[in-house]
Amino acid sequence: MAGHSHWAGIKHKKGKADKQRSKLFSKLSREITVSAKLGLPEVDFNPRLRSAVQAAREANMPKDNILRAIKKAQGPSEDSNYEKSQYEGFGPGGVAFIIEALTDNKNRTVTNLRSIFEKNGSSLGVEGSVSYQFEEVGQIKIKKELISEEEIFAQAIDAGADDCMHEGEYHEIFCKKENFNEVRNLIEKKVKDLSFAGIVWKAKNTISIDKPTFEKIIHFIDLLEDDEDVQNVYTNFDIDETILQELEA
Repeated sequence: MAGHSHWAGIKHKKGKADKQRSKLFSKLSREITVSAKLGLPEVDFNPRLRSAVQAAREANMPKDNILRAIKKAQGPSEDSNYEKSQYEGFGPGGVAFIIEALTDNKNRTVTNLRSIFEKNGSSLGVEGSVSYQFEEVGQIKIKKELISEEEIFAQAIDAGADDCMHEGEYHEIFCKKENFNEVRNLIEKKVKDLSFAGIVWKAKNTISIDKPTFEKIIHFIDLLEDDEDVQNVYTNFDIDETILQELEA
């Protein structure tokens, strides 16, 4: 199982939703509001907003909360001062991390992240220190129950995707960043209910880790995601499927 991240990000956010639902919804709402401010407040004409709303629905965020976050973008809002920022570094086991944040105070964010890294024997790097090990790609996730492997593979190839994987309960489609909107539009003609669709950082190569290191990394991701400014966490670890099944048992 490649833990490039979004797996860690989405699966982890869903797992913590019951005990930290308020914080999760707050982050999702912020992304929706900022996305709506940067473009039209309509999902059909704003790809980033469309992705944000899909993520909120996957996390079972109530429809009223989603509509409220979109409406908030149409008037004066503290969220208007938020901007996207990116941080890079090496975590437990030398695993590379890319962290995306929405913040209104970059000094606060970098100070908090540096503290998390240092307290866990890790190192927050400078821009470009690990991102060369990743590439930005489009990713689409669809629940397997909605379409067969054969059908989605054929649809993905016809749409111009580069890869189609089948892990866990999802089909995962990857495409070039510049082709993402076109691929998503074509996929949605076949399957409307996407679990995730957006631009992610995908590791070019992965680092194999053992069970103790994996547990440290998951704890580390927990700490990062507990920071209110952090939106997404991407890594380049890979763990054997049998270890993963053992931990989930």
